[in-house]
Amino acid sequence: MKIVASVVILTFASMLANAQGPKSCEELKSEIAKKVEANGAKAYTLEIVAKDKEAEGKQVGSCENGTKKIVYLRTSPPPTAATAPKPATTPKTTTKPAAQPTKPAPTPKKP
Repeated sequence: MKIVASVVILTFASMLANAQGPKSCEELKSEIAKKVEANGAKAYTLEIVAKDKEAEGKQVGSCENGTKKIVYLRTSPPPTAATAPKPATTPKTTTKPAAQPTKPAPTPKKP
């Protein structure tokens, strides 16, 4: 009797878990975006594509019962003020007067 009750409980629990159905692609995409941003990524794209379609990037999820996939692609960050190129300037040069050659000290003569 205990075995039958356990089977019934497990069956009911699995039915409740599947009752919610699969997540929508947009819902899953937003969850993945939160995780990516929590890891510090700033410049990236997440794209929802058909399962059989080739897409550049790494597959990070699937949705709609496996008929679509979510692809992550790292992009280059937009230029900021810190990385903007500085205007070219000519370095200032100063001229120093040429050093005068020094004469060696005379050696004393022995008598």
